[in-house]
Amino acid sequence: MNISIKRFNKQNSQDSVDSFTTSKTNLLQALTEIKATKDATLTFRCGCKSGICGSCAVRVNGIEQLACKMKINENDLIEPLRNREVIKDLVIDVSHETLLIKKSKAFLQANSEIKISEKDVKIIDTQSNCILCNACYSSCPVYEVNKEFLGPFALTRALRYVNDKKVLDSSSVIDSIQDKGIWDCTLCSACTFVCPQGIDPKADILQLQNISVQKGYENPNFANFDSDMDFGMQDMGFDPNAGF
Repeated sequence: MNISIKRFNKQNSQDSVDSFTTSKTNLLQALTEIKATKDATLTFRCGCKSGICGSCAVRVNGIEQLACKMKINENDLIEPLRNREVIKDLVIDVSHETLLIKKSKAFLQANSEIKISEKDVKIIDTQSNCILCNACYSSCPVYEVNKEFLGPFALTRALRYVNDKKVLDSSSVIDSIQDKGIWDCTLCSACTFVCPQGIDPKADILQLQNISVQKGYENPNFANFDSDMDFGMQDMGFDPNAGF
C-alpha cells in the first residue's frame, strides 16, 4: 500500500511530500514500519497505542485522526495537525496546552472535603474524557486566525470544572472565559466532528454561554448593534407606498 507523508525539517525550513510503501493497514503501525525499515529520520509522536493518550493525532486527507485508530487506504496523504508550529515532520509544538488551561482556570484550585456521588461524577464524565489530542484546535477556524482564542478543549475543560461539585466557587472560571473565549466561538461544530472521544465542544460552549448569562454576563458582540437604530421607512432609501 502506498501512502504520502508531508515532511518538514526545521533546520532548513523545507516542506516536502514523500511517498512510502507499507504492508500495514493501521496508520501508526505503518509509520513505525516506515521508520524502522525505510527512513529512520521520519518523526512522529505516539504513546499508549490504544487511543487514550492523544499524542499520535495527525491529519489524514485533511481530516484530524488518531494514527493508532486509523485504517489507511491507498494513496492517503498524512500531514501534521494545523494551527501549531511544526517541529519536525508530524510532530507539532503542544506547549500551548498548559497556557490555555491556566488562562481558563480549568483546574481544581483548592481541596474540599465534599462527598461525591455517582451522579456527580456522571455530570462531568464526558468532559473529563478529553485527551488533549489537539484535533479540535487543528480544525478550529477561529483559532486559525486568532491564537489568543481559548479554543475547544480549554472551554470543554472549563465546563468540566464549572460543573464539578468539588469546586465551591466557579465564578473565577466563568470570568476567565469571557474575553477571547465563549463569545468568540462561531459554533461551527468543526471541533465536534473530529473529536475522537465523542465530546461535543460546541454544546459545552453553548452551555457555558447560558451559565454566563445566568450569572449576569452579556454577549459583547451585541454591543455592535445600535439599540436605538430607527428602522422607519424614511431611512430605507425608498417608500413602497409612493404614488398610492
